Amino acid sequence: MQRQQIEDLAALLTGPSGTEGTTRRTALKAALGAGYAAAAAPLMAQTAIRTPSDGLTVGEVMIDVAGFSMPAYRAAPAGRTGLPVVLVLSEIFGVHEYIADTARRFARAGYLAIAPELFIRQGDPQSYGEMARLIAEVIAKVPDAQVMGDLDATVRWAGANGGDVSKLAVTGFCWGGRQTWLYAAHNPQVKAAVAWYGRLVGQTSELNPRHPVDVAGALKAPVLGLYGGADTGIPLDTVEAMKKALAAGSPAARQSGFVVYPEAPHAFHADYRPSFRAEPAQDGWNRALAWFRQHGAG
Repeated sequence: MQRQQIEDLAALLTGPSGTEGTTRRTALKAALGAGYAAAAAPLMAQTAIRTPSDGLTVGEVMIDVAGFSMPAYRAAPAGRTGLPVVLVLSEIFGVHEYIADTARRFARAGYLAIAPELFIRQGDPQSYGEMARLIAEVIAKVPDAQVMGDLDATVRWAGANGGDVSKLAVTGFCWGGRQTWLYAAHNPQVKAAVAWYGRLVGQTSELNPRHPVDVAGALKAPVLGLYGGADTGIPLDTVEAMKKALAAGSPAARQSGFVVYPEAPHAFHADYRPSFRAEPAQDGWNRALAWFRQHGAG
């Protein structure tokens, strides 16, 4: 990733106020699937959503990726098999409690939800309290090809552990939203995808040779993009460029589309952050579930 890309990503995640680092230093103290409520309560107690795990099988699993053990958070209805599968792709901060909670929400909707730790080879995002170091030392070193391979391994794990991969969905937030577009072009098993405010364009590099706009025409599954009209890091002209690329692409590309919430900022679904907007977050969630069902992933 080039220096300008790192600076752009940092600006996107911190926002104009520069206060995001404080929120994140608190949130990153949380362990996987536990401890988040106490850590985040002083800042976000009024907006954080807590999804109970009763009736669910939840917790960390280890996924083999060509001999490497990759941790992931799994949530599923207890005692059930043949479940539709949804991959939940995190922001740059890894699988902290917000992502684990999102997986539990999908489990309550009947899914085997899996959130893999896609940065684990490069480092632990939850050990960083400084945004610039996290981006430069971890995120900027993660190859897209590595992510695609890790997601392929996650799908295989799901198929061997109670999931029906003929009903495969993928969704992701910010960094994970970009990867959602890429994975929908990579894996023909995917039936439907929902990308939450993932970047669509960017500079290419050895680690990031293509961006969503570059693979739009080759999508193998329809993608619903959920974006904020007040997102200062993702200009609406890039959404329009993506729409044009989709319209000239594969059948799945032509079935894809966007919902732009005019007043919503970046990260409007992230209920632990000041950017959270309850109405578009809930509307987007409802649309995501409906999108999955419409396209055979629910």
